[in-house]
Amino acid sequence: MVWKNPWYKPDYSHHSPDGFHNVEPEEQKAGDVRRWRRERKASGAPKPPKEGYDAFLARWWQPARLDEQGDGVWWLGHATLLLRINDRYILTDPIFSQRASPLRFLGPRRHTPPALAPGRLPPVSAVVISHNHYDHLDAASIRFIHRHFPAVHFYVPLGLGRWFRRCGITNVTELDWWQSRRDDEFTFHAVPARHWSMRTLWDRNRSLWCGWVIESARLRFWFIGDSADSDLLRQIPRRLGPLDGAAIPTGAFEPRWFMANHHMGPVEAVALWRDIGRPPSNTCSLGSV
Repeated sequence: MVWKNPWYKPDYSHHSPDGFHNVEPEEQKAGDVRRWRRERKASGAPKPPKEGYDAFLARWWQPARLDEQGDGVWWLGHATLLLRINDRYILTDPIFSQRASPLRFLGPRRHTPPALAPGRLPPVSAVVISHNHYDHLDAASIRFIHRHFPAVHFYVPLGLGRWFRRCGITNVTELDWWQSRRDDEFTFHAVPARHWSMRTLWDRNRSLWCGWVIESARLRFWFIGDSADSDLLRQIPRRLGPLDGAAIPTGAFEPRWFMANHHMGPVEAVALWRDIGRPPSNTCSLGSV
């Protein structure tokens, strides 16, 4: 049976009858994935820090401390941010597992522990998910959060609600690009990103990908998730208003001939930050667990 996109709207440029797609043309050719894998293996990438991870951790890693007062944002690792706004806590793309994989014994392994262990999380009222890749949607972490904070509300891109309901989670809202949902004193805006989705060999681009602007009466914070550079990103503050903070991804950007369709590098990230008004920025390396 041929799968048909149940949310398809022909006047939406990112919709198609069989799923979703980026509005910009992509330049990937047949054989590019095999070429990238050969080059990656030949170069030994990704390479560890020169002095090893133990030395890296001793110099750079530090635990998140939540004892300060007022609004704040803590980078817990990869794309996981903890936001405190108006004394409420919001998580982005939580991943606390040791591997970004459907298997516990195989797949990309994290080299640095989370800056805050999941058992030390404060009461979380909302979680936003950018897309369904395993390094952004981690089943074990989602179940832990739901189990410990049963009132938590999950905000996800169009097409991911079914995955959550299969996990026994019904407090979930699916949104398309430019759709918003009001939740008490917050508004959650699903905004465009240039990326893709895939969780199995059979569901490529059957669910959407997005960023999130979290808006309160006092501020707007933009979590981009994963995205290549795009003019769509610059439309976001024009449509929703000036940003007070932004988490801009700078990971998994090499080699540019292969990654440019789906990931920003540092040059693009800094250019985007300037173009959106230079908000106080959390520029995160979201490319390695």
